[in-house]
Amino acid sequence: MALARILVDGYSLLHNWPDLAPGQPRHSDRARTELIYFLTRYQDVSGEPITIFFDGSGAPPDVPKHEPGPGLEVLFSKAGQTADQMIERAAHRFQPYGEVLVVTDDRAVRNMVSGSGGSVASCANFVRMVEIALTELQDELRQYNRTERNRFKRPK
Repeated sequence: MALARILVDGYSLLHNWPDLAPGQPRHSDRARTELIYFLTRYQDVSGEPITIFFDGSGAPPDVPKHEPGPGLEVLFSKAGQTADQMIERAAHRFQPYGEVLVVTDDRAVRNMVSGSGGSVASCANFVRMVEIALTELQDELRQYNRTERNRFKRPK
């Protein structure tokens, strides 16, 4: 089955990615924005749709809905619900469309998702996946640019 969507526990991933927004509080707008930026780039490389879930208690009331692109969605939980509950519900609802990958270090969520047939990844493993994919993209772009520069060099 094809991967239907990657569901990311945003704050769990932020707490496990110290190189992202160094020196910034993990629940800050700056940290969230940087996470969204990197996951947008990863989505561009992988082609897999991604939904990032944040607990709403960390979002100021006037936070606009992020619209980085069609393949990436950012959701905040509302009062009375948690991002974990939203992830579990989404994982269940996406199952008919293909495999779901849930990225979190919350053991209860991981157990529920894997028990119902979904795939799970620890935050550390997912960070490595993202960093490898972005490094490979950078290498491919360097090679492409080098080839193109050589192609258009004029003989002296």
